[in-house]
Amino acid sequence: MIRSQKLDYSRLRILIPGIYNESSLGKFFIQNFGCRATQADGAALQSLLAAKGLDPAGRRTAADLVVLNTCTVTASADEDVRQTIRRVHRENPAARILVTGCYAQRAPEELAALPGVEWVVGNSHKTEIADLVTSAPYHGNVHVGDIFAQRDFLSAPVEDAAADRTRPNLKIQDGCNNRCSFCIIPFVRGRSRSAPPDQVVKQVRGLAQRYREVVLSGINLGRWGREPGTRNGPSARLADLVRRLLAETDVERLRFSSVEPMDFSDDLVGLMASSSRIAKHVHAPLQSGSDRILRRMHRKYRPRHYADRIQAARALMPDAAIGADVMVGFPGETEADFEESRQFIESLPFTYLHVFTYSERPGTPAATDPNPVPLGVRKLRNRIVRELAAAKNLSFRKRMIGQTLSALTLHERGAALTENYLKVALAHDREPNRIVDLKIGGLEEGGVREVTSPAGLPWLLRS
Repeated sequence: MIRSQKLDYSRLRILIPGIYNESSLGKFFIQNFGCRATQADGAALQSLLAAKGLDPAGRRTAADLVVLNTCTVTASADEDVRQTIRRVHRENPAARILVTGCYAQRAPEELAALPGVEWVVGNSHKTEIADLVTSAPYHGNVHVGDIFAQRDFLSAPVEDAAADRTRPNLKIQDGCNNRCSFCIIPFVRGRSRSAPPDQVVKQVRGLAQRYREVVLSGINLGRWGREPGTRNGPSARLADLVRRLLAETDVERLRFSSVEPMDFSDDLVGLMASSSRIAKHVHAPLQSGSDRILRRMHRKYRPRHYADRIQAARALMPDAAIGADVMVGFPGETEADFEESRQFIESLPFTYLHVFTYSERPGTPAATDPNPVPLGVRKLRNRIVRELAAAKNLSFRKRMIGQTLSALTLHERGAALTENYLKVALAHDREPNRIVDLKIGGLEEGGVREVTSPAGLPWLLRS
């Protein structure tokens, strides 16, 4: 049970008096914070607001309505949101600010008290935002309910790629049934819920008419279809859904955002390896390579289990991108624990890492642990793992020189993204949103560059 201040959901709708601004909401701007699921929510919100007749603004200062779609995974994420609210209010005082997402679900009163905030809408009411901002409120402007009361998948259609103009995110799963001791997400996203398969097929079919690549995302994506009593069938798995998408849509490339290691089944890994229409990109959260720390985190695997999944993926997909989330400085992490984790990470064929410093989240068991790691030690360990990640990434990029890789040309001029998650500097501009084969000629900062032939023309094998 979450141990932060218990919210009285029956009162939240009347915490802040309704101060309705009769001025027209002509233009809106959405700023997303955090994970791909949040970005997918933002894309859905953009579609819903547009359907109400509002137009997207190119920048915050030109917007009548600014929607901040928040993250709350760390204290720094919260601070980033608060600073942004102050900045928006300062640079565009006439704008009406709506704060939604995970931070809004966790601490609505805290956000509602900030100058400039007119609405706070939790994840429990996110799909009502377009209606809320286009009609006068009858009670108040804080809309947060009990997220654990949600049983259905709260979804809205993703009609375009929003800020990522060539790679739309489609959220097909929300919530999480795990109870990792450091994580606040189950308490702001609720129980695991899945989008119905027919809905996913329809959405991907529509997106495939305009985009070459679609990214499937979720809070715990690998749990798609697994909740009891689901309409997806008693034995539905992510791999089954992906087979339907490959069979029933024309999507050229699917990519998975992040899948927990034990959900990377032999079936799913084998499907990824065998299909040219699935990006060779594995992202499996690790958190720690220390057996003792994984137990204290309440993770559902041990280092040997994780290594088995990663090695299976590498055996079938020799050139795949393999990434992980790694946390350093978890309470009680000793020097020996950290060194065990570092050596474990070094032993695996990672091509990139997302490294996080542990941050206390009120209401989680780890936040009350009596043995916190000093902040200076946390920062040092973060730097050590980042340096290890950089070395692994450089080695991977060097290995790609001379190879021909399938890539998606991006809206960003002169750039493409390979199926194994490398940014490519193109030798010549190309039309965005095309899958092409590129021969890699060298390194760029954080990426690679396309080779140029002696005649000065790029290698282009397929378009």
